[in-house]
Amino acid sequence: MLVRPGDAGRGTGTAVDSAAVDSAAGDSDGQGGEAVGSVVAGRRPRLRRAGRWAAGLAKFDITGVFFATLFLCWSLTPSLLPRGWLFQGLIGGISAALGYGTGLLVGWAVRRIYLDRRTWWPLPRRRLHVVRVAVVAVCVAATLGMLVLSSMWQRELAALMGMEGASTGGYIRAGLVTVGVLAAVVTLVRLLRDAALWTGGALARRTGMPRAAAVVVGAFAVAAMALVLVDEVLLRVTEGVTNRIFSANNEATPPGIEQPLQPERSGSAASLIPWDTLGYEGRYFVARGWRQDELQRQTGAPARQPIRLYVGLDSAPTPQDRMRLLRDEMARTRAFDREAVVVVPTTGTGWVNPTAAEAFELMYGGDTAIIASQYSYKPSAVSFLTDRDAAAAAGRRLIDTVHGAYEEAVAGRPEGDRPKLYVYGESLGVTAGEGAFDSLTDIRETVDGVLWVGPPNSSRLWRSIVTRRDPGTDEVEPTYAGGLVARFANDAQDMRADEREAADGESMWLRPRVLYIQHPSDPVVWWSTDLLVHRPAWLSEKPGYDRLAAMRWFPLVTFWQVSADLAMAADVPDGHGHNYGTQVLDGWAAVAAPSDWTDADTERTRVLLRRAREHQGPEK
Repeated sequence: MLVRPGDAGRGTGTAVDSAAVDSAAGDSDGQGGEAVGSVVAGRRPRLRRAGRWAAGLAKFDITGVFFATLFLCWSLTPSLLPRGWLFQGLIGGISAALGYGTGLLVGWAVRRIYLDRRTWWPLPRRRLHVVRVAVVAVCVAATLGMLVLSSMWQRELAALMGMEGASTGGYIRAGLVTVGVLAAVVTLVRLLRDAALWTGGALARRTGMPRAAAVVVGAFAVAAMALVLVDEVLLRVTEGVTNRIFSANNEATPPGIEQPLQPERSGSAASLIPWDTLGYEGRYFVARGWRQDELQRQTGAPARQPIRLYVGLDSAPTPQDRMRLLRDEMARTRAFDREAVVVVPTTGTGWVNPTAAEAFELMYGGDTAIIASQYSYKPSAVSFLTDRDAAAAAGRRLIDTVHGAYEEAVAGRPEGDRPKLYVYGESLGVTAGEGAFDSLTDIRETVDGVLWVGPPNSSRLWRSIVTRRDPGTDEVEPTYAGGLVARFANDAQDMRADEREAADGESMWLRPRVLYIQHPSDPVVWWSTDLLVHRPAWLSEKPGYDRLAAMRWFPLVTFWQVSADLAMAADVPDGHGHNYGTQVLDGWAAVAAPSDWTDADTERTRVLLRRAREHQGPEK
């Protein structure tokens, strides 16, 4: 319903918002907005003008209210992960503000093009009042109904993931947060609008410029000032504060973590890399994990002391120096005398998934070397927005360094005496790892297998493969070239290497193998700015095992829904969202298992990993 706010007796001019009408009436020169009737001439007392301005803030455009409610109801539909009432209120408020703005534009256009040319417009005051009350009542009722329905969806989605869902009563609080966020956003926009109108009026008075042109110039001036304020002040201050916070955290040592005694670990007394330069995540990585005696006790078989090498940001002044230091560390520990070596491009903070590392060491009885390096101390979300190219460059440096050292170490050795070389990446570590390769062919010529977990939607190689997937296969679990080299898996069953076998019993999945693990509910995998205006293929397909069929795509709104999911991506049980738990073990079994490895070995190792996680506490 598109009706113009304000008094029917004010004429037939147009207005974007009734507050603009009041602003016009309150301006001493009659230039506070487009004329909608006569404006009392003469200067008014400042107090009265301020009162009219404050009253204008409280008014609303009825078309804007209708669209705000529409966008709000869209935001209450389910997304990838269960949301609490606070997150829902935030997303609802942003979505409602976007809807309100959309309603203003639509209402303005319809009035200009259609209504102002009709003799029956504007409506009489009493009829207009009835329409406004009716629309508001319908919008309130629709919002309350959707809040109740949304709480039911949230409980259903939570049940899919083994979580406790939100109560209906508790979820009603989301409506209060929505109103607060909506009011804040609309007030801010109105302040900017009034600033542009005031600037335009002042410019017109001082220069004699036509009013319309002056308002346009004023709008550009206010927009430029706002951008400068955000970019030069807000973002820089925020970046400085976050840098100090994360830098300080990087210098700390995790509770209960002590310098390792084993010479096979970076940071030990025998290491070329000092313990206090490894950073928070580096110290955590080299100090944790299985020891030789623990491996023998757990597996009942002979084991070796696993090698864990790590270079931190503070270990050397430049990236090149850090890579040289890492090469020396590989030579010191004779890393390429082991049966298998894993290169791990890390996430933003330098984190290495403990479960992935421990699973690999159990699989090979400690006859392994795991090599990682830190390129940032910012969380992955911050690094993704600011250092995505840096992540790819760091991944290429690390993999090229290790591969170069590997080629030198194994030169002249017979094929059976060379260690297997693998790459593991998780989250932003996938983006970093992909930076080292130009194509699948490049991967096959460089390493013996790749396991990539929870790839960000912008990952270059992942996106290329998914885009060129076999016709008729889904984006959520695509098939590429019949699964000969690269495969995608949602769960452990999908990772079975023998799913597609030829008549002679040989697996059709060629080695070296590339495996992407991605959950249907992982917002890291599915978040993209394209969600603002395009419906993705994965939302047109049959939903995966942990996504509700009720999830739909809505312009602008779905983007903010999935953006909110990112904040909770890992706060869900194993096997959902961005929490891959012991599924990385199944990934290793598919990509890098020893020749005599069996499904029974996988399940025994899974039990050991779960016991270790219970003893050590939750992963970070």
